[in-house]
Formats: sequence, structure tokens, C-alpha cells
Amino acid sequence: MMMKKTWMIASVFALGCSVESEPIDDVEGLDQDDVTLEIVDNLREVGFPDSEIEVRDDGLVFVGGDAEVNLEASREMLGFSAREPMEGDSPRETADAFRQYRTNNLVSASVDVICIDGSSFNGTLSTGLNFAIDNYNALGLGFSMQRTNGSTAGCDAEIVAIPTGGTGGSAGFPSGGQPYGQIFIGTGLANFGNNVAEHVIAHELGHCIGFRHTDWFNRSISCGSGGSEGQSSVGAVHIPGTPTGANFGGSLMNACFNGGVDGEFTASDITALNALYGGGGGGGADPDSCQQTNSCGGQAPGGCWCDNQCVGFGDCCSDGPC
Repeated sequence: MMMKKTWMIASVFALGCSVESEPIDDVEGLDQDDVTLEIVDNLREVGFPDSEIEVRDDGLVFVGGDAEVNLEASREMLGFSAREPMEGDSPRETADAFRQYRTNNLVSASVDVICIDGSSFNGTLSTGLNFAIDNYNALGLGFSMQRTNGSTAGCDAEIVAIPTGGTGGSAGFPSGGQPYGQIFIGTGLANFGNNVAEHVIAHELGHCIGFRHTDWFNRSISCGSGGSEGQSSVGAVHIPGTPTGANFGGSLMNACFNGGVDGEFTASDITALNALYGGGGGGGADPDSCQQTNSCGGQAPGGCWCDNQCVGFGDCCSDGPC
């Protein structure tokens, strides 16, 4: 996530922080260079513009400034983007097939407890992490978040919070039904107080459970400059009940933030979280149900489809088509 420093702080823009991570090696017999090259090739093939693909010094690949894509996730993207319509069907554009990935790669319903290892955080970052976890848990989603100090007892998934340099953050996307396993948070956020730390941490946790930048189509909305991150990448799946546009301060998942943020979810953030993960104390609409999400003729928030083409594609919801 990138910090937009407005006149309230200083008229200087700070790019998202660098991330030092362990190199990838011995993935299916591939060395790190081979893995990195395949990820980049896969991202290009599914439609990411080169301007939004960043290869860092440690070989890790990021898109949209703060979201890591690993080899498995890039292959999953490629699988959906390569899907072709069947003869006689009304074609779905390749970009639409790719965009389905963003909702298909949510956290599995079998994950009830996501543990957040905050053992490396102290002071402002520690307080911000507590606030962010409390905000997610207050919604009564289908999973709860629990802070730990390294123990994984009782955890269905784990996200490790890692301090790094700068005043931004980075994370990745879910894979195999599990949330992304790390968030990197800049220690420089301590200079801006608990609310800013809360905001950035909650934003990166949002990426870990499958959310993309709300203003993917025009980063200048929150960043003051920049264009589209690519139609087939960040934020391309519209979640029912949320705005189709974006405005500065309109979502915690905007690409950039400033020192005036309060760290709280907006109304549209809450709608999106409830649509994908069921609100109301673990109840709410099943995101994979056509009827419960009023998705007949289109795509349900969970990623499955409710139109007549889903039979041929094999991607119908349990109660679709309708």
C-alpha cells in the first residue's frame, strides 16, 4: 500500500516499501530465476500491463504496488484466463474469465480461525494490529481473527506480521483456500499514530483474504497520480451492492492513503466483506448461492456462476443456473 502525504503532512509522495523475504527455491525443481520468469510470463498472458509488474531484488513478484503473486497463484490465474467459451455460447471475454479468479481464490469456508502472529510488533504497530483485528471480528464474519505470539494451536490458517522499512505495507493474495501468509508493515508508520497503522494493517489483511484495490481503474483517485492497474487485474470483479466507482477516502482498500485516515471500514467495505464472507454473526448470504445473493443470470460473489453458460463451463453455483 502506498502512502499519499497531503499538505497535512508534506507535499511528498512515498512509494510502497521494499520487502525483504526469503528467496524462492526448489519449486518443482525450478530455481528462483525460473520461478520468477514463469510468474512474470503468466501475469503478462492474463493481461497485467508491464507497468504494474514489479520484480524485486529477492526475486519476488508484486502487482499493484503491494501484492505479491507466487507461482501457484499465477498458474491459477492463467487457468481461468485461458478458458474459452463453448460453441453456441455467448462469449465471455478473456478478461472476465480472469476476473473470476479474484473471487474464486477467497479463503475457504473451512477456515474458521485465522491466527495473526504479531510477536514482532510493538508500540504503535502492535496497537494498530489489535485495532485492525478487532474491526474484522466486530463484523461477525464466517471466520475470526486471533492474535498470537507464534503458536498455531487452534489455528486453521496463520498470517505472520513482519516489520519492515518505510511507511507502507505489502502482502499477497489467497491460494488453495488459505489466506496469504505474511503482511509486511513499515515501521515508519509509528510516526503517524495508531489510526494510520490500523488502516495499513487492515488494508494488507484485506489483500490476504482476497480484496483488491478499490480504485484499480484510476490510481490517481487516491494516489494523486497514476492510471489503471489493468482491466483484468486489481479490483476488476465488482462485488454486488458496492459502488462501481471510487473516491478518495471511500474505501480502506484504496491504493493510497494519507495521515488523516481513521483506520475504520467504510460502509462499502462492510458490504463487500459481508457479501464474500457472510456477516451477521457468521450468518448472512452464502457467497456461492445464486438465490441468496440475487445473482441469477450473472456471477455470485463467491465466484461461481448463475447463468445458462455455467453448465458448459462447469462453474455453476450449487443452486444455479437460474
